[in-house]
Order: sequence, then structure tokens, then C-alpha cells
Amino acid sequence: MTDLSHAHPRADEARSPASTLSTLQRHAPLRKFWFDDVPPRTDLAAERRYRQERLAVAFRLFARYGFDQGLAGHITARDPEWTDHFWVNPFGKHFSRIRVSDLLLVNAQGEIVVGEGPVNQAAFAIHAAIHEARPDVIAAAHTHSLYGKAWSTLGRTLNPLTQDSCAFYEDHALFDDFRGVVLDTGEGARIAASLGTHKAVILKNHGILTAGPSVEAAAWWYIALDNACHAQLLAEAAGTPQRIPHDVAKLTHEQVGRANGALFAFQSLLEGLVEAEPDVLN
Repeated sequence: MTDLSHAHPRADEARSPASTLSTLQRHAPLRKFWFDDVPPRTDLAAERRYRQERLAVAFRLFARYGFDQGLAGHITARDPEWTDHFWVNPFGKHFSRIRVSDLLLVNAQGEIVVGEGPVNQAAFAIHAAIHEARPDVIAAAHTHSLYGKAWSTLGRTLNPLTQDSCAFYEDHALFDDFRGVVLDTGEGARIAASLGTHKAVILKNHGILTAGPSVEAAAWWYIALDNACHAQLLAEAAGTPQRIPHDVAKLTHEQVGRANGALFAFQSLLEGLVEAEPDVLN
């Protein structure tokens, strides 16, 4: 009988580090701890499409996170050409079914100039005021998410309890003047005033709202803020949480609270959603 024991390498020998390295082509060592900047869009049409696609994806993601109760909730994106106009979801369309072609363009008077509607009156009242007060804000997000609602009933801002919650340390406010459903721009203006220069505001007895320099930032910060509310509710139910000291919380905010970080966190979610639900871009 022929001895085949040495005719072919064993599987463990074939996969040995030495044999792998002998065929692996390496490039020069590279130190890279962060992402490349996203290149700017080349024209207004490309920028508009970019914002619309991410806005539609944000609604689908919010549905996956359970931020889709009833008729409440809206995310807006400022139009890059008509900067006093914003894109928003049609009232009554479930977040999980929104496509780019469903989005409405609304002007500063609350009139729909692209799409059929209807538009959520509260969406106009709140978001029009924020977009007017904050030229730096490209997008704002508000829904009636469970943990955001629960935390809002306590009438206070969040404590710096975790690394993640430090993204909002001294960067969120409290609006404690609840007067029912927001149906007029005066109420929206008071919310915008409470938001100030921050990235988020807790609406007492109502919920939470985030705003940012991109759709990605506003949407990711909403997801992160609801998560921070959840974490503190659990921690306080379990015992007495230990706060992160001010100087450490301040440093951590500078590290984890940046808009670019939020952009790439959102992008990591976008890729999987678009692959699973490509009709969102229609």
C-alpha cells in the first residue's frame, strides 16, 4: 500500500501562520484611528438627494427601534437650496414604509410645496421654529419613544452616569412648560429657546428632541438619548448611581459627543437597512 502521509500537508500545516504570511501582501504600516471625512456633495441636487435618502432611512431605523407609536413623531431635514424649507414625513404614513418619494417639502408658512401631505401640524410648529432659530441645524428629530417619555416625566436633565450618556453632558436642556399638543409656532419658539445651542432637549411630560448639523447626527443622537434615558431609569431603579466627575464627564463629552462620530454610527446602521429594504430609496 502506498504511504500518503507525506503526499499532502495536513490541514493545520496548510493554515499555519508561516505559510499564510509567506503569501500575504502587506502595505506599509499605517496608523489610522478614525474615519476619513465624508466628501462634500458636488451640487445642490446631489446634496438634496443625500439628505432625502438619509431622512427616509432614519424613519425606517426609528421604526426598528420602536419609535413609531401612533401618529406621533417627525424628523425634518433643511433643504440645501431653499433654506427656509424643510423635508418631513407625511402625517399618518408609518415610519417603516416611508420612501424618499413620500417625503414632503414644507415652507416657512407650513404650506406643502412638494408632495401631497397631509403634514403633521405639530411637526411644523416645532421644527419650523427650530430651523429658524438655529441656522446651523440641518435636521431635528422628535418622537414619543418609550424611555424618552418615561424620563421626561421626572422634569430633570440626565446625569453623567456612563460614557455614552456623556455625549449629552451639559449639552441638553429641559423644557418644562408643557401645555398640551404643540399646535402653534409660539410653543415651538419656546421649545427652540429652551434647546438653545444644545444638541437635545427633554420636553417635560412629552418626550425628547434632538437637533444636529446633519440628518445622521440628529437621528443617531435621538437613538443615543433614548438609550441614555433607559440606562438611567434602570440604574436609579436598581440603586443609587455614581456620577462621573465633572472634569471627566466634560472630557468624555468632547470625545464621544462629536457630530462626525454620530454620522458614522448612523452610517453603520444605514448600510444594513438599505441592503434589507432597498425600496426606501425609491
